[in-house]
Amino acid sequence: TLPCLSGARPCIRKDFGHGSPVCVCNATYCDTLDPLVLPAVGSYVKYESSKAGKRLERSEGRFQSSLHSPGLLLTLNISAMYQRVKGFGGSLSDAAAMNILKLSRPAQENLLRSYFSECGIEYNLVRVPMACSDFSVRPYSYDDMPHDYELKHFRLADEDTKMKV
Repeated sequence: TLPCLSGARPCIRKDFGHGSPVCVCNATYCDTLDPLVLPAVGSYVKYESSKAGKRLERSEGRFQSSLHSPGLLLTLNISAMYQRVKGFGGSLSDAAAMNILKLSRPAQENLLRSYFSECGIEYNLVRVPMACSDFSVRPYSYDDMPHDYELKHFRLADEDTKMKV
């Protein structure tokens, strides 16, 4: 595993002319955040991003201590659970794989560290589309033979074996 860099590193913005700048991540630099630390009881930490330029900008605050104070009252009922979160992640589509593979090895390592490591956003799930998706360069499937219920003609596509498996 690659070592985490200590402390947050700022976003180096690059604008491609469409009014939505992106943060640069390359072979020598990738922005990071400070490790997440739970706030004290009665306090919160907020991370905010915006088109105007904020990128996971951290701010802290305290919840109100009285119903008579002006502001937001947030009540959490921790005894009622509606669903369990298994994790967070993204999709490894053909387009994503193609772009990652175009990067140099050090840039790939920085990018993957920013997604999956403790010094990144700690993704723990990845969704891989079955066959092609709207992010593929061509339509394809794994078995186009009618009535092949035993999947005797099932084959992974080159996109799967070269870019995702």
